Amino acid sequence: MLLNVPVPGGTAEAWVSRPAAGGRHPGVLLFMDAFGIRPQLERMADRIARWGYVVLAPHVFHREGTVAELAPTGDLRAPGAREEFFAAAMPRVRRLTPELAEPDIEAYVDALLALPTVADGPIGVTGYCMGARLAVRAACLRPDVVAACGGFHGGGLATEDDDSPHLGLSRARAAFFFGHADRDRSMPPEAITRLDRALADAGLEFDTEVYTGASHGYTMADTSAYDETAAELHYAALEELLARTLRG
Repeated sequence: MLLNVPVPGGTAEAWVSRPAAGGRHPGVLLFMDAFGIRPQLERMADRIARWGYVVLAPHVFHREGTVAELAPTGDLRAPGAREEFFAAAMPRVRRLTPELAEPDIEAYVDALLALPTVADGPIGVTGYCMGARLAVRAACLRPDVVAACGGFHGGGLATEDDDSPHLGLSRARAAFFFGHADRDRSMPPEAITRLDRALADAGLEFDTEVYTGASHGYTMADTSAYDETAAELHYAALEELLARTLRG
C-alpha cells in the first residue's frame, strides 16, 4: 500500500509492505533505484516483508512528480528501453543532492519508526543503484537506530568528491553488506577498494561480494539487466544480514 510521509517542504509517497503475521516487527527502509517505485520494487519489498519485517520504500523523487507520473510505462526488458529510460531519469538523480536527500532520509527513518506495526529497536536499510548511496547515508546519519545496511549494484559509493557517501562511515555503527557487479562501470574495482578501506578504517563489520557476469541493475527482474543468479545471491545475503542484526 502507498501512504504519504511528511518530509521537509511537503510529502513523499511511500510503499509499505507488512508480514502476514500480526504484531510488531523490525523495520526496514528500502531505497529505490533510478527507475522508481513500481511493481518490481513492490514485489521486492513484499519478499523482504515475508521474512518478518515491515518495509517502507519511499518515493525519493517526490519533488519531480508522483509515483504514477514518473513510473516506467514501457517494457524495460525490450532492447534499448532500459537505457532510454535511464538516460531520462539521470537528471532527476543528479538533482537529488545530499543537501536535499539527507533531511528526507531523517524523515523516512522517523516515519518507519512511527508505524504502529514496527517494533522498538534497530532498523535495517537497503538500497539499489542510486538507492545504495542513500542507504549508506542513512546509516551514517542515524547510527542510533540503523544496525544493518545493504547496498546492491550501487554506483558512486566511494568517489573522490567531497560529498562521497563513504566519507561519513566513521559515524556509522551498522553492519554492512555490499553486492557489486563485475560489469558495473559506476563502481569499478578501484572504487570498491576505496569503499572497503573506508569501512575497515572505521572499524565496521562488513562483507563485500562481486558477482561475476552481473551488470548494474542485476536485481531488477523487470529490466534487461536482470541476472537471476546474482539476484538470488543478493536476497540470501540480505536476509542473513537482517536476521543477524535485527533479530540477534
